[in-house]
Amino acid sequence: MTAPLLDVRDLRVSFELRRAGDLPWTPPRLLHAVSGVDFTLAAGETLGIVGESGCGKSTLARALIQMVPATGKAIWRGETDLLSLSPREMLKYRADIQMVFQDPLASLNPRMTVGQIIAEPLRTHHRGLGSAEVKTKVKAMMDRVGLLPNQINRYPHEFSGGQCQRIGIARALIVEPRLLICDEPVSALDVSIQAQVINLLTDLQRDLDLAMIFIAHDLSVVKHISDRVMVLYLGRTMEVAASPDLYGAPQHPYTQALLSAVPIPDPAAEREKVVIPLGGDLPSPMNPPSGCVFRTRCPRAQARCGEEVPGLAGGDHATACHFPGPLEMAEIDRTPA
Repeated sequence: MTAPLLDVRDLRVSFELRRAGDLPWTPPRLLHAVSGVDFTLAAGETLGIVGESGCGKSTLARALIQMVPATGKAIWRGETDLLSLSPREMLKYRADIQMVFQDPLASLNPRMTVGQIIAEPLRTHHRGLGSAEVKTKVKAMMDRVGLLPNQINRYPHEFSGGQCQRIGIARALIVEPRLLICDEPVSALDVSIQAQVINLLTDLQRDLDLAMIFIAHDLSVVKHISDRVMVLYLGRTMEVAASPDLYGAPQHPYTQALLSAVPIPDPAAEREKVVIPLGGDLPSPMNPPSGCVFRTRCPRAQARCGEEVPGLAGGDHATACHFPGPLEMAEIDRTPA
């Protein structure tokens, strides 16, 4: 068996928070942003990660490239634990793992031209390249992502949001990475531009044999681009499965609720569908519920759910639920208020 490109085990991210006026010896409060997430990613595969805002999606992505401190393991190509590396040691792997950020304009340096922005990773990781060769590679990459090479000397503010995201993609791909992490890359774009960027990413993945981690809150976008999907809630994995299996037969009540909220283009079908409401508010990650963290909003919650943390079980279609399976109408009607 070939080792996965990335094997993440028990990934945890916590932040220490202090209130204004706390005394120096007052212990800080802990915010548990990611709590024991496991997953694997094969070469050329796309893993979609979905969940509500604040569930830990972006924090997980940033932890993988050491933008935030984390514990656990992230084994790269069966050999190296990325989370155990020093910043200097991690530099060796940054060309292999690149990231595209959510806000296209904010992620670009306004004082640098497009050519300088795209060339910066080359100058960092391939110092032996001459200026003429760098410029040639930059123009070729601009053309590949749908930008005009004659725009190389323009600044980010002269481009639209969709064009700025193409600049970010070009900057990430110029060093030929093996893994591209996309942190909600289309959420700030118009719907028509979203489709263009998604199609661009799909084409580039096929041509360059890229693996991708694609983070989004739009489940229809994730369905279109992902081979497998992982659902997060309050920093924990609720369900993970191949995309057709998860969308066709979701097993966790939270996944079922998320999918029921996705609009259907057919007006008649939209009127007839059953929406599963999520009662209550999202609990605080500083004080998560005991047992299953979803139990306070789950229509199927029982006494066991508050006493025992459900493990992720089920093989290729894994679910962290004591009572997985489709919800009945009587259960939906009992959704906590």
